[in-house]
Amino acid sequence: MDLSAVIKWVTFFAGILCAIIIADVISNMIVGFAGITGPVQLLVGFVLYAVLFFVVLYLMEKLLGIEFFGFGRS
Repeated sequence: MDLSAVIKWVTFFAGILCAIIIADVISNMIVGFAGITGPVQLLVGFVLYAVLFFVVLYLMEKLLGIEFFGFGRS
């Protein structure tokens, strides 16, 4: 197996994991500071998390040069 392919997949999964953690922490902080509770907290937290996840992925692509979803554009 080609070592570059392994490095590419490890980088991909590490980047996704970092984006998940960063988006989760930021969305929980924002929802906590806003004081939102109950069922609305779940909805707002999920939507905020989803938006932040893709923003973090986009920023990682632009700043670090990691291509997550290139779909063959090289």
